[in-house]
Amino acid sequence: MLKLAKYIKPYWKAALLGPLLMVLEVSMDLLQPKLMAQIVDQGVMAGNLDEIRRTGLMMLATSLIGLVGGVGCGIFSTIAAMRFGADLREAVFTKVQRFSFRNLEKIHTASLITRLTNDVSQVQLFVQMLLRMMVRSPFLAAGSLILAFMINWRLAMILVVVVPILFTVVAVITRMGFPMFAKVQKRLDRMNTVLQENLAGIRVVKAFVRSDYETKRFTDANDDYMAVALRANVMMATLSPVMFLLLNGTIVTVLWLGGNLFWDQTLPIGDLAAFINYVTQLLSSLLMVGMMLANISRATASSQRIVEVLETEPEMKNPGQVAAERIRKGQIEFEGVGFAYDGGERVLRNISFAVQPGETLAILGATGSGKSTLVSLIPRLYEAEEGRVLVDGIDVRDYSLEGLRSSIGMVLQEAVLFSGTIRENIAFGKADAAMEEVEAAAKAAQAHDFIMGLPQGYETVLGQRGVNLSGGQKQRISIARALLMKPAVLIFDDSTSAVDLGTESRIQKALRELMRETTSLIIAQRISSVMEADRILVLEDGTVAASGNHRELMANSSVYRDIYRSQLGEEEIVYAANEH
Repeated sequence: MLKLAKYIKPYWKAALLGPLLMVLEVSMDLLQPKLMAQIVDQGVMAGNLDEIRRTGLMMLATSLIGLVGGVGCGIFSTIAAMRFGADLREAVFTKVQRFSFRNLEKIHTASLITRLTNDVSQVQLFVQMLLRMMVRSPFLAAGSLILAFMINWRLAMILVVVVPILFTVVAVITRMGFPMFAKVQKRLDRMNTVLQENLAGIRVVKAFVRSDYETKRFTDANDDYMAVALRANVMMATLSPVMFLLLNGTIVTVLWLGGNLFWDQTLPIGDLAAFINYVTQLLSSLLMVGMMLANISRATASSQRIVEVLETEPEMKNPGQVAAERIRKGQIEFEGVGFAYDGGERVLRNISFAVQPGETLAILGATGSGKSTLVSLIPRLYEAEEGRVLVDGIDVRDYSLEGLRSSIGMVLQEAVLFSGTIRENIAFGKADAAMEEVEAAAKAAQAHDFIMGLPQGYETVLGQRGVNLSGGQKQRISIARALLMKPAVLIFDDSTSAVDLGTESRIQKALRELMRETTSLIIAQRISSVMEADRILVLEDGTVAASGNHRELMANSSVYRDIYRSQLGEEEIVYAANEH
């Protein structure tokens, strides 16, 4: 928890003013019972109306001063806590943006969402409570105890027995509660994971009529979460009744013993009333300490999960300092590159090849041969474990990540769009792009016509992940987004798989004209998509099985010929043959 304290430092004034104003409120609360005793003993019992008026006005004044202190504390503590929460949430989000793909594989998306929302809210709530109660509870308890002893030390000895019992109950329940709330957060992660997977794949669920199965899966996760949360909250729920039992029992004991002292005329009735008030304030403040300690269990579990994210170091060990302006040609070289995912077999083995500036390299291979992994090493989405990847003769690890990635346009296998207009999505990598640039990129990606057919054209608002567009339309917008950046290197990761053959052919033709000086890497499943590439790289089991143009590979590579023949009778090969 202390590791997060730095996020409240910018708001130290509000964080300090809140407790100081609470001292004012507590002081007035401690003064009230003394004034009440005075008004009873010297006013009511003595029949002194002037004393009643004078002391009554003093009680009213102390109440108003206490009100100002309490309201002021509430305002300033809320300001400090809310801004602390906002900064902490922003810090976690910013840290996640620096994560590599390896980091994101270790801490899943659903868990990150929970940490950014639920966990931060738990810590924020605790900070708000702490700023109010860290002064009120200790000061009120200590002040009430001292004043109770000043009224009658013999009667106050009851508290010497009760207070340790209260602390013991709170300590035991809190110690048992912390590990349980840690489990609650983990179960919440699991439930959120199931929910996220279901919502992301809802169309598949409906298409395969798996709603009942998914409902059962969510119900199991939900029941598991409920069971753990129920045990944790039931345990914490026992805290208040136990403490109220001790509170009420103490008051009854005080009334019994204090009544005897009153009848013996050794304790004035006003002092007895004041003593009961101090006992109530003391035990109530201890009850609030108990509630705060219960929240510590939740907040500590949440803070540990937040700190885990903040202390996770990005896998990119060498951030580099070379600026983006150094990437001009787009020359790419792989020198003995090897790579393996965590805990898995080696995906790439001793990969070596070079792509010259302006050259188009197609990468072909069976599913799982390492095509997507290979191109992901160029913008350092993953880090090569062996060998080197060079761009314009410089190791990619020597470039700044921002500089490297801003010079590489990448159209991913899955077209990812964001909520917002089509124009905003195309200009995602270049927010200041003019409308003419946006339209030119869309025309090259064969997206302009269907965009203009929409009611609002480029200002059409897309749903989450572009749900109101077809797969092919989303891919074309993704291509336009990459083209708009005018990168030195352009990577297509099977990015026309949802596009019909005619549209794909027109896209390829437009790209050849528009990107003459751009180095292009194209991953494709259809041979018709790569036959006109300057060079084709054939991957098999993570190694380069063959390299050359279409004619050379047909003559020299059995792997390429097998792929060609397997597709020869399909429509796209017929189309490609007719084009040639």
